[in-house]
Amino acid sequence: MGVSMKFTDLDQYLFGQGTNYEVYKKLGAHPTTYRRKKGVYFAVWAPNAQSVSVIGEFNDWEEEANPMEKVGPIGVYEVFVPGAKIGQLYKFFIVGAHGEKLYKADPYANAAEMRPGTASIITDIDHFKWTDEQWMKNRSAKSPKDVEQSPMTIYEVHPGSWMRHPGCEDEGFYTYRELAKTLVAYVKKMGYTHIELMGISEYPYDGSWGYQVTGYYAPTSRYGKPEDFAYLVDQCHKNNIGVILDWVPAHFPKDSHGLADFDGTPTYEYADPRKGEHPEWGTK
Repeated sequence: MGVSMKFTDLDQYLFGQGTNYEVYKKLGAHPTTYRRKKGVYFAVWAPNAQSVSVIGEFNDWEEEANPMEKVGPIGVYEVFVPGAKIGQLYKFFIVGAHGEKLYKADPYANAAEMRPGTASIITDIDHFKWTDEQWMKNRSAKSPKDVEQSPMTIYEVHPGSWMRHPGCEDEGFYTYRELAKTLVAYVKKMGYTHIELMGISEYPYDGSWGYQVTGYYAPTSRYGKPEDFAYLVDQCHKNNIGVILDWVPAHFPKDSHGLADFDGTPTYEYADPRKGEHPEWGTK
């Protein structure tokens, strides 16, 4: 994936407005080549941090090995790490607003370590071979009126409990690829037009069914890798089944590696203006 090394002035302007709808292409971890060296470009938003660095398997988790540069006043930090590779674990080491040391998973990571691990995983989601061209073509051709007048029946399902391998109390989950065969066949047979998947974004606690999100851009590793999830969606589309994903902005978890007090202030969660907090920029 080619990524420019700078979170540009335009990126910052749109992000500050809340209209940078493709910011996931810049924030996070992106394998790329920079000055003829292969590596990974990392970028993270931590507006009230005193400093940020990226730590991981590529630098033996050394806190000062790869300090990140603050880009502009908006509080985005970036760095290119030569030699970092797809599949390696990483986190952001943040010295917070009050001097606290924080070890945070990447909010924009596309893959996460299987619990109880809490690290993010460098991944590449650009090389999956999609085969749903006809579905996408048909969807694009539909007008809003066509959509409103089309019949719609939704099968809502929690992938972790819909079907389990017998005799396995913990790791008996069906994988994304197994669900692509069994779940898709069932939904098609029953005549549903859509599958609504519960709790796909990464989360730490099984009992929450995915409703305590720590990584909105990472399909949970419980059922496989990001490309396996893409395969499930692809198979749904090939069978003329739409896919709806639950989006969970509530039930905000306080796990230390998650989004809570990301830079030592309420960066992602609700902030109370009565306490001098701003919901976008943290404590003032």
